[in-house]
Amino acid sequence: MPRLRQVSRAEADESVLPYYDRLFGDRDPVAEPGTATGTPGDWWTTYALSPHVFQHAVSHFGMFGMFSNENVSTLPGDVRELGILRAGYVAGSQFVFSQHCKAARKNGLSEEKIRDVTDWQVSDVYDENERALLAYADAIVLERGRVSDGLFAAVKKALSDENILEFTYHVIGYVGHATMCRALKLEYDNVEERIREVPAPDGGGLAADWAGSAWNQD
Repeated sequence: MPRLRQVSRAEADESVLPYYDRLFGDRDPVAEPGTATGTPGDWWTTYALSPHVFQHAVSHFGMFGMFSNENVSTLPGDVRELGILRAGYVAGSQFVFSQHCKAARKNGLSEEKIRDVTDWQVSDVYDENERALLAYADAIVLERGRVSDGLFAAVKKALSDENILEFTYHVIGYVGHATMCRALKLEYDNVEERIREVPAPDGGGLAADWAGSAWNQD
């Protein structure tokens, strides 16, 4: 279960209801969860706890035409999704990564490029500009925005200043979504922590390893 209370249709703010209608029809999404893409939908019902946060988040999606017929972005959709897809993977969000595999496909990114975004460094399916943008996304996420002058010069060859700003904003924004989903256990990030101690067999353990023959050569 998500870590926070979800907002039922009866409780939802009027500003949230149009999204509930679009995603869930006339169902109460808490009592009857599930979206057309197969997700539980609890991102929406949890974010609805704060209508201001909800509207801020969905306004990001509106930049590239989600829930709207107007796409105000000049950044090509396949380029945007390449950055978001890599950000979701590196940030460790199954939800962001899975959803944006679908969005990337819809925006014209090839199956090969979707497949190889996990290990783009050793793939030959990306051109020089795409490799620069993938490296830039990694620097944003993994090095917290520490980008070398040489890398940024390559990014400048790939995109206009306006589109670099937008690409950067999308990568950072979806790292935020990935982090929120993991912290609050939303959607496909509602999983058990797998990094934990694995018990040793009875009578074993570190003390036994240290007492082993490899440590007692004399």
